[in-house]
Amino acid sequence: MNIIYLIDFNCPYSYIGLERIKKAIENQNINAEWEMKAFELESEAGKRPTISTTERYCEKNNVSKKEAESKIAEIEKTAQDDGLKINYKDMLLTSSKDALRLSKFAQNMHPELTLKLVEEIFYSNLVKNENIADIKVLTEIAISCGIEESEAKKILENNYYNIECFLDMEEALSHGISATPCFILEKDGGRLIIPGVFSYEEFEIALKDFESGEIKDKTFI
Repeated sequence: MNIIYLIDFNCPYSYIGLERIKKAIENQNINAEWEMKAFELESEAGKRPTISTTERYCEKNNVSKKEAESKIAEIEKTAQDDGLKINYKDMLLTSSKDALRLSKFAQNMHPELTLKLVEEIFYSNLVKNENIADIKVLTEIAISCGIEESEAKKILENNYYNIECFLDMEEALSHGISATPCFILEKDGGRLIIPGVFSYEEFEIALKDFESGEIKDKTFI
């Protein structure tokens, strides 16, 4: 089974959803090939944080600070209930563009390392609250995942894989996908689109039904 996952590193739901479907895949012993696709949510964010996560949540969702703090706490509890460490409230809101470019490079040249790289970038951003727009931070993560320092720096210090990230997003939008995360399962010519964060149990049901051929070529909602 091929699993395409559209994510953004500033999206805690991408982190939660990816870990849930990964767990469901592992528990069902499904032989899966993973393919990362980029979907940048905060294209206006810079390389240095200028706004807090709470402030951005208020602005983006048109809610009060109290409502934003409550929702952020709820998101953190959801992750923690799944056994994930997370500190979303203190995340530095910076551009995810370079992190996405690095991940696209890995997907192209080192597919066997990509899922690990993606998970480490999420951990850096959402748990350690490091600046994932910092090339030094991303280079260190790449090295820890088995990517050569020279390779990582070559990608990050230039504009390589900008077009690939742009095309990923254009393709998603053309198929009506407008948010992250989104998971696309492919097997034997069938395709199942799972938009958003589903529960672990719902992911299991979708995987079982798709694996058995009971559902195919549809969006699971």
